[in-house]
Amino acid sequence: MAYQPKAEFLRVMIARGYLQDCTDLEGLDGALTGGVVPAYIGFDCTAPSLHVGSLVQIMMLHWLQECGHQPIVLMGGGTTRVGDPSGKDAARQLLTDEKIEENMAGIRRVFARFVDFDETADFDDILSPNFTGAIMPNNAEWLDDLEYIPFLRDYGRHFSINRMLSFDSVKLRLDREQPLSFLEFNYMLLQAYDFLELHRRTGCLLQMGGSDQWGNIVNGIDLTRRVAGAQVFGLTSPLINTADGAKMGKSAAGAVWLNAEMLSPYDYWQFWRNTGDADVGRFLKLFTTLPLDEIARLEALEGQEINEAKKVLANAATAMAHGRQAAVAAEATAKAMFEPTVHELFADDIEARAEVSSPTLRQVHHLHGMDVEAQAEVSSPTLRVGLPILELTRDDLGTEGISVVQLFVRSGLVSSGKEAKRLIAEGGARLNDEPVTDAGQRLGADDFAEPVKLSAGKKRHALVRLGP
Repeated sequence: MAYQPKAEFLRVMIARGYLQDCTDLEGLDGALTGGVVPAYIGFDCTAPSLHVGSLVQIMMLHWLQECGHQPIVLMGGGTTRVGDPSGKDAARQLLTDEKIEENMAGIRRVFARFVDFDETADFDDILSPNFTGAIMPNNAEWLDDLEYIPFLRDYGRHFSINRMLSFDSVKLRLDREQPLSFLEFNYMLLQAYDFLELHRRTGCLLQMGGSDQWGNIVNGIDLTRRVAGAQVFGLTSPLINTADGAKMGKSAAGAVWLNAEMLSPYDYWQFWRNTGDADVGRFLKLFTTLPLDEIARLEALEGQEINEAKKVLANAATAMAHGRQAAVAAEATAKAMFEPTVHELFADDIEARAEVSSPTLRQVHHLHGMDVEAQAEVSSPTLRVGLPILELTRDDLGTEGISVVQLFVRSGLVSSGKEAKRLIAEGGARLNDEPVTDAGQRLGADDFAEPVKLSAGKKRHALVRLGP
């Protein structure tokens, strides 16, 4: 798989705000202009999905390929067993091999939207000087076979304890007098060895990562130079915070996951739509592929017009992660939700209706008048997603109706009856856009003649309807 470069990689990194530090900017530029450069970023398998906090690195691999170079998405099947101490106050929870494999499978699905893999390539293709198809090796392939004493003799002698103690990942723990296990202390040796091994196997010349990985990356460069006599490079991106100082990748409801089964495309779209005014331009550069002149135009919008730029951001980011249909459906659902009546949610435009991907709710294809079970589609990353829907039966209502507290819990808007009562007491619960003031309120069959809209705050909504 060979691509015609669309731009110079380092120019893209600088212009769009990805570049924090580089070990040798001039040398790397020379390598990038001299031919295809294989470059990697490692991702440990600590969860079944990556979240928005990893999206900068994912986009860097995307642009690397767009610029005619080869992305290597390194799965940390081996290093996950150790746990990266970088930026952590405490040791990561150790996972079983089965859980690591399960997480790895979920993470693999993220990348298919961002980079192109050549599934037909063999090893000779990968080593071809013009090959730019993405590959996804697992560092367990080489780390699992290491023998401890030979590893220390061959590679441990190249690491200085004095220097290792100076890296931020270690100093953070020591300065706070928090324990750092010998297992974690070895992580930087293993990551350095990854770079050496990838250079041997694929000719990899560049490791990229967040700025918190600087020490680990420098170790890998030094080890590869000492052992293989090769010149390789490191490049880091800034850690992204919002303009108000919040850490990127988190929302009020928790992590903003990239897999649809862990966060619906509708909620993903809403995350980007709710971007602060001061962050819109920067996020358009980092998290979309829109041309810079178009971003400059959107960034210059003021007042209410900035909301149009936020919608462009939400649509572009959602389309990259979940596909264009999901982005179109999410925008249509959001628009309908802020109209004054519930009826507009059931317009005839089927494309604007959506399947629900929330694991806590039933999955439906059409929102009105069709057999729910026959139309169910669960956990597909390509679903057109809409608003969560709870469908009740008459048995659920009983003779006395169903309490509004139960509705909020069963719809997934809150996790417990206690949380629902607190939401009501604080004035954040609404039913058909009217405040709920009585936690003891009950709804009977007559109340569900039309679908009921539940709202928890201003941005989280669900529909409840009475089935046949």
